[in-house]
Amino acid sequence: MRWWAVLIGAMALASWAPAQAQTPVPDALADPIYAPRPLVSLTHPEWSRNAVLYQLNTRQFTPEGTFRAAQAQLPRLKSLGVDIIWLMPIHPIGELNRKGTLGSPYSVRDYFAVNPEFGTKEDLKAFVDAAHAEGMHVILDWVANHTAWDNPLTVSHPEWYERDLDGNFRPTPWWDWSDIINLNYAHPGLRQYMTEALMYWVREVGVDGYRADVAGFVPLDFWNTARAQLDAIKPVFMLAEWEMRDMHYAAFDATYAWTWKEAMQAIAAGRADTGALFGFYSWNESAYPREAMRMTYTSNHDQNAWEGTEYEKYGPAREAAIVLSVTGEGIPLIYNGQEVGNTRRLQFFEKDPIQWPADHALDEQGRLYQRLFMLKRANRALQNGQWGGRMHQVVNSAPQKVFSFFREKDGDQVFVILNLSGDPQTVTFSGRHHCGGYRDFTDHRRVQITADAQMTLEPWAWRVLTRNDMAAHGVPSSLRAEPCEIR
Repeated sequence: MRWWAVLIGAMALASWAPAQAQTPVPDALADPIYAPRPLVSLTHPEWSRNAVLYQLNTRQFTPEGTFRAAQAQLPRLKSLGVDIIWLMPIHPIGELNRKGTLGSPYSVRDYFAVNPEFGTKEDLKAFVDAAHAEGMHVILDWVANHTAWDNPLTVSHPEWYERDLDGNFRPTPWWDWSDIINLNYAHPGLRQYMTEALMYWVREVGVDGYRADVAGFVPLDFWNTARAQLDAIKPVFMLAEWEMRDMHYAAFDATYAWTWKEAMQAIAAGRADTGALFGFYSWNESAYPREAMRMTYTSNHDQNAWEGTEYEKYGPAREAAIVLSVTGEGIPLIYNGQEVGNTRRLQFFEKDPIQWPADHALDEQGRLYQRLFMLKRANRALQNGQWGGRMHQVVNSAPQKVFSFFREKDGDQVFVILNLSGDPQTVTFSGRHHCGGYRDFTDHRRVQITADAQMTLEPWAWRVLTRNDMAAHGVPSSLRAEPCEIR
């Protein structure tokens, strides 16, 4: 019987042996279980195709600090090129453990009410209606992770809050956010309450979506469900204050490009070279879905108040950073006051209005933003998400100092070259797909880029070359490029 035992053992080993390599089959004959499936199930609203975001800090935007006063400025925001206005939190602010005199707008006392400091619900609706009349959209800043200490939920539903080791309400751990306490999303009742609050402002006031504060501190499945509920009312736009690929699948149109900001600031400070951007754009292309919009910016309320203005953080690299934030992949943001070159850090817990010039006249930086936004609207390569052109690196002879790329979509193209160093650079380029006839974005001159083209840039200087059929967009003929053959 020994031979029988050996045979059984051999058969058992054979059954556990790795599968033999097989002849590859053509795609048409492959098992359907291997077919790729789309991960992104949400649909971006059509009006976000080439949208620009503008963050409006109601308290500091006007001397009055009200929705009604801000409404009077909507025509000039439209002229600037703004598409989506992001209003910082509009709710009443908690008084218990408040920071400063007026407190943080991120300490919410009532999700269904308006902060009287800013006006009334009717004032907010009038603002939204006026923005819609200008062809713009409005999203509200939403704080789902935590509430004020004196939010009525602490009494009606204390079980919805996280507790510390002693059984007390607790602020978000490891931060100095002593004016707020954390919610616990293990409770279905809380999830329903918060989703209904989100739906309320879309139905009652007509807002077009939300910017979700510290979105990653709230379970992603909550946001997935909330997005579906909101889209059932009307198409909305959702921006997450977070940086994570999976948020783009079913919940958020856009997320923060924190690593882009950190890379640009490191380059500006001399702590990194262009390799820091290679890392960001490599992940952007290889790890994130094509539909993802990653928000690029040089300032926002947090950076301005706690880190420094764009003038402090970027120094002579400021303009180059702005140009890349608009011409590279992503969705650009401008923070109120940047259009007039505000150089002040705005206080966060006090009234500290922006010091606008007469007639809110744009300064050099504001005019640059305005022209870049006009280009973004006119050139299909610069559209957001899957609508725009993919960035393609143009290898140059000083790759650690000069960052160069082109984007192309449906015959529209941009070729962008940025000297991200404090020294003059003269470079040549490899490849052929960037070659051809362009118009220079700065002076509108015709430029012919050939395979042996050489370009000299001063420290931190930049060039944007454009090629497209801009007549269809109503752009002046002085900005249009005539097509040229590649040679």
